[in-house]
Amino acid sequence: MLLPIIGTIIGIVIGFIIAKVLEKSKASRMLISAKKKASSIIKQANITSKTSLKEARIEAEGLKKDKILQAKERFIEMKSNHERHIQKRESKVVDAEKRIREKESKVSQELDKNKKLNVSLEKKEGDFNYKLDFLDKKKSEVDKLHKSHVKQLEVLSGLSADEAKEELTKSLKDEAKTDAMAFIQESMEEAKLTAQQDARKIILSTIQRVGVEQTVENCVSVFNIESDDVKGRIIGREGRNIRALEAATGVEIIVDDTPEAVILSCFDPVRREIARLSLHKLVTDGRIHPARIEEIVKKTKKDIDQEMIDVGKRTVIDLGIHGLHPELIKVIGRMKYRSSYGQNLLQHSREVANLCALMASELGLNAKVAKRAGLLHDIGKVPETESELPHALLGMEWAKKYGEKEDVCNAIGAHHDEIEMTSLISPIIQVCDAISGARPGARRQVLDSYIQRLKDLEEVAFGFTGVQKAYAIQAGRELRVIVESSKVDDLKASELSFNISQKIQNDMTYPGQVRVTVIRETRAVNIAK
Repeated sequence: MLLPIIGTIIGIVIGFIIAKVLEKSKASRMLISAKKKASSIIKQANITSKTSLKEARIEAEGLKKDKILQAKERFIEMKSNHERHIQKRESKVVDAEKRIREKESKVSQELDKNKKLNVSLEKKEGDFNYKLDFLDKKKSEVDKLHKSHVKQLEVLSGLSADEAKEELTKSLKDEAKTDAMAFIQESMEEAKLTAQQDARKIILSTIQRVGVEQTVENCVSVFNIESDDVKGRIIGREGRNIRALEAATGVEIIVDDTPEAVILSCFDPVRREIARLSLHKLVTDGRIHPARIEEIVKKTKKDIDQEMIDVGKRTVIDLGIHGLHPELIKVIGRMKYRSSYGQNLLQHSREVANLCALMASELGLNAKVAKRAGLLHDIGKVPETESELPHALLGMEWAKKYGEKEDVCNAIGAHHDEIEMTSLISPIIQVCDAISGARPGARRQVLDSYIQRLKDLEEVAFGFTGVQKAYAIQAGRELRVIVESSKVDDLKASELSFNISQKIQNDMTYPGQVRVTVIRETRAVNIAK
């Protein structure tokens, strides 16, 4: 049993040894073949590297030649530019040298002239000194002769020189007083004759040089829409949108059968403009509901406030007025959305400012101060809160509060005679305010009240005896009364004019002034047969 086991083990060992020997021989053969392949690859690599090196050297030499040529061309170009620059500098230097030489020649010529002049002046100075000495001698001789003549005159007249001077000055003073009184009297009479004519010329020339368009405001704005379908969206479900818009803006919105239009009604132009802009934004956006309405109205109010400030700044810049307080600028911008008797307040104030500047310059006064006072004279009409003071006094308080000068404040407060006028600018403001308001077409009132006021004026005139006809003309600013000559004589005509004016003043309310003219006419008619 042991022999076959030992035999198998020996066989296995011998087989293992044979396998190892065969494996080693195979590995040695593979190593030899790998070395051969490596040596052949190295030889091929050496051959290819030699060829690539030759090609690289050739390319490098070519590039080197190209770069050298480019460098030479660049050098030649820079050299030529440098030479041209040097030539320009040399030409400039040559020109400068020429100018310097010319100046030097001129200076040398001037020096030669000055030397000659100095010599001539020295000669003239010597002659002048000689003449001065001669004149001093002659003056002393004349003084001696004058004294001797005065003594002789004193002996002859029996008066001293001082007494004679006193008598002469007295006579001259009396004569000068009489001449001065006569001249003053003539000047006063001439001034009385020409004062009214000169004042009319100044006012007419001032009005002719100023032409401002007036924007007549009313209480209604029309908002145009693309189609009538938008009206339903503006009204909203059960009218909630239109109620929210009216509550937020304080404007009455009228949606009626008027095609493609919505009417906004309010006496306050600011609120009406806020409602118009808000409605435009809502219709353009398309989202119309109460929350959105409140948001848009709030934003529009801020935009209007900013626009007022911008309008005030533009107005001040256009008129050339500087140094106004920012609050006054905001008040001026707020006047754009206010009206007085249908006349836009900002346009009225601008017109008054221009009129005041022209009239002040005609009279030789400070035109800038007059323009400033004219622009600010009606700022009391646009208070943010209600006040019991008249607008002139309220405007004067604002002007004092924001640092305006005393003459400007007095002109604002006195333009309706609430206070006494203390500067020459004040009557100019009052006159120009009346000119702007009384100009035809500047103001517009409601037709019914306007017609009723004219009828009342005529009725006042008919209430007096002897009145035959009465006509209210010039927009109710003049009442022309025709009387019967048999019942009213010339004295009664003037008395009747006064009584009618007092009746109008006491019983009626009206803007500006009403002029009452009574006309009495006597006719003698005969017929030749």
